[in-house]
Amino acid sequence: MPLRLPDKLPAIELLKHENIFVMDDTRAHTQDIRPLKIVILNLMPLKITTETDLIRLLSNTPLQLEISFMKLKSHTPKNTPIEHMMMFYRDFDTMREEKFDGMIITGAPVEQLEFEDVNYWSEMTAIFDWARTHVMSTLYICWAAQAGLYYYYGIPKYPLAKKMFGIFPQHTLDPQLPIFRGFDDVFQMPHSRHTEVHRDDILRHPDLSLIAESADSGVSIVMARGGREFFITGHLEYAPDTLDKEYRRDKDVRDDVELPRHYYLDDNPSQRPLVSWRAHANLLYANWINYYVYQETPFDINQIG
Repeated sequence: MPLRLPDKLPAIELLKHENIFVMDDTRAHTQDIRPLKIVILNLMPLKITTETDLIRLLSNTPLQLEISFMKLKSHTPKNTPIEHMMMFYRDFDTMREEKFDGMIITGAPVEQLEFEDVNYWSEMTAIFDWARTHVMSTLYICWAAQAGLYYYYGIPKYPLAKKMFGIFPQHTLDPQLPIFRGFDDVFQMPHSRHTEVHRDDILRHPDLSLIAESADSGVSIVMARGGREFFITGHLEYAPDTLDKEYRRDKDVRDDVELPRHYYLDDNPSQRPLVSWRAHANLLYANWINYYVYQETPFDINQIG
């Protein structure tokens, strides 16, 4: 089954060119199937790009998914047309009575601020509390992973001496988990961040399980509440050219920008990026949807709680 998306969402046409099957609301209403309801809180600056990246991965499942987009009332994005936000996004306040089978909370360009100094922190914590009673399973990505670990479990973040930037090998620590079904022992993950969480803090907490890590990039994936929460410190959702665009953008305005590691062919930025994470990215999202959302969520979505 395809994804069920709002009519006229830009990602629909973009993904059709990649031969990915998606369905708009008009056609989906003709099918008598209860789709899984997935809500995405998109905190990234280039929202249309992030929408497309996540929908590309969510499309790799035989289940029908109904995708909704949430936005913060306390923050106005600067890099996405207001018409797009008004057409496809709803404020958290208008969604708080709804329940969802799954949720994805993205990263945000605020990681060098203390959590409490982020101007929308109070709304974020309200959403964190809401997710525990209104969502079956939630993926927290990059800054959202650090924020969730801090808010729920008191795990601090630490500044890095230099940006973690590139593609890094990750090792599964519990390969029998359903989230890793079909995985190799080592998989690649893009990272782009200035802060980190420490494995010792994770291991000391009885409610957290460190399930993937890297000798180079550190903590990779943390699981909690039997898979109702996953905290992913990198960006498996990134498109092949995302790090390239970030590198070229930053090197034009700063002189301390390093080449993303293990990314370009022969480490040469004049060569194309070597895509090494896409297969495992698709597999992780498909496993999450199947084993932690579809297999666990009640048919009556109102029973989630």
